[in-house]
Amino acid sequence: MPPRTRGGYTSDAPRRRPTGSERRRRVHLREVDPVPDPDPVEHPQHDRDETEEVFEGAPGGPIDRSILRSFHKHVAAKIWLGEDRAPLKLVNHGAKLQLWELDMERSRIYETVHRSGLAPLTSCSHRVASRPMLSAFCERWQPETTTFHMPFGEMTITLDDVASILHIPVTGSMISFPQPLRVDDANALLVELLGTTDVEASRETEQCRSPSVRLLWLRDHFSTITDASSDDDIMFATRAFLLHLVGCTLFADKSATSVAVVYLELFRDLSMVGSYAWGAACLAYLYRQLTTATKFEVRQLGGYLTLLQAWIYEHFPEMFSSPDMSYTESRPRALRWRPHVILDSLQSVRERLDRLQISEVCWEPYVDHRAEHPLPDIAWYSGCLKCGQVVEPYHPERVLRQFGYIQTIPPRPFTPPRPDRSILLEQYWERWTDHVLTDQSRGRRCHYSGSGESVPEYMAWYDRISHRIVQPPQLRSGFTTDARSSLPSHAASTSDTRAARALTLLRLVISGGREQSVDVFWGALNDAHGILAGSDETSASHSTPSPAPASHSTPSPATLPFFSPATFVYPPAASDDPPPLIVPPPPASVAPPAASGPPPPLIVPPPPA
Repeated sequence: MPPRTRGGYTSDAPRRRPTGSERRRRVHLREVDPVPDPDPVEHPQHDRDETEEVFEGAPGGPIDRSILRSFHKHVAAKIWLGEDRAPLKLVNHGAKLQLWELDMERSRIYETVHRSGLAPLTSCSHRVASRPMLSAFCERWQPETTTFHMPFGEMTITLDDVASILHIPVTGSMISFPQPLRVDDANALLVELLGTTDVEASRETEQCRSPSVRLLWLRDHFSTITDASSDDDIMFATRAFLLHLVGCTLFADKSATSVAVVYLELFRDLSMVGSYAWGAACLAYLYRQLTTATKFEVRQLGGYLTLLQAWIYEHFPEMFSSPDMSYTESRPRALRWRPHVILDSLQSVRERLDRLQISEVCWEPYVDHRAEHPLPDIAWYSGCLKCGQVVEPYHPERVLRQFGYIQTIPPRPFTPPRPDRSILLEQYWERWTDHVLTDQSRGRRCHYSGSGESVPEYMAWYDRISHRIVQPPQLRSGFTTDARSSLPSHAASTSDTRAARALTLLRLVISGGREQSVDVFWGALNDAHGILAGSDETSASHSTPSPAPASHSTPSPATLPFFSPATFVYPPAASDDPPPLIVPPPPASVAPPAASGPPPPLIVPPPPA
């Protein structure tokens, strides 16, 4: 057989014309559109052809890895195989903001900060953050979709969440830098915009070993400037304060002590600071930090964790939150909650999320907040978010339930372009009104607010492409080494699983209302007792049958984390016929009447006087 050449043809064989699929593939390799298609629902660069690579499923899911292509590197994949990771170290500077406050003696600085739109950040940052809670949610973040993969579907932090939680602008100019800043350029920027000397700037960047400055250094050099200082000193102190503010909040990096000097360029013209889309840049930066933390070897999480923690409080209030009763809707929603440290272990929080039900989610938490902050139209934008060299996709079509719409199967997520194509990205962002989801793409609204509905085929699709359960069943709480080795493949008799099964039965019967017969309630109580007692007895084994056995059947342990109220048949309401008259038996001291013989005489009381 003659050898094949580099192009795939033999030396003596005639050259054949490439097929249409091959031509499309070659064009795609030579030139990639730097921005997603204007229609956010259809992305032609993701249309599959017969030459696309097929991925095998992963243990515990996803079965179809065409969406989560990098899942084999994900921390959840390692956890399913028996490896575990300690709770992440959190970069939270909420307490440092109180070390540099703007009082009446610094009113000129505060006026500039207020015009910038960043003033809410000075008061809404949480001083503490919960490591187990944030680590457990980080394990559910998927970089390809930029969403949290929950047991019942996808959720994410949207631009609406940013605007409501932080009250900072989400529209405006995209934050972009032409190229990464070098150390020499950082020194020159410090001299020009902060008024430091060359020696001071060089000494500080050398100590940071990067084009960055310490937050402590900014406070020591500029926090003493007051309104009585010169105009130049006030201008330098204002820039230093804004750099310190974004370094403690929006762009907190994993150094935990410093902030990149490149952000100082945004404060060159103080009159233009309010024209930037700070909320969109903050969201892109947090997306990237979550993506980095999904790698098993990473041990730290950066970004503005107040945004992430407040988002969890808003959407899962029954599980984690502690509300502040003095809150008013005119303030940022981050101040609605009292942050606290969860004492549960990471595994405990992980298992609670595995058992989370769709009815436990607050899908539309800002209903009472709409009078102060209506839903921004840019929240429907489908495209890319940018923050300097960070570019992340934004997919509102994957979380329609968070906007009050019925969730449909979303299109394939698009791959973000390279950050060096900033001009095209900025042009695309400036025309964001042309790239919002159309009414047809949004679909139908939910039948009632907060129901979290989805189309019938959504969960079957989601089960194939997602990893819905993080903690492996054989490694859940309550298992011992001996019990785990002898555990049957179908058994899941841990205490938390039994409680979940019992509560499921009771919740279904309670949802049926008070019009149900007594037998329905008796059967559910009997079934719940049997599950909790460990016998798994059901009402079918007793003499009084349940009128709706389908609603009392014990769900399979394999499907316990995935059960949904929509999959159960609720017990029918009682009929209009009157209940049968129950006559109690005569007491033992009274002899029953004879079975034969004449009936006893009828005693008629005398008429009244």
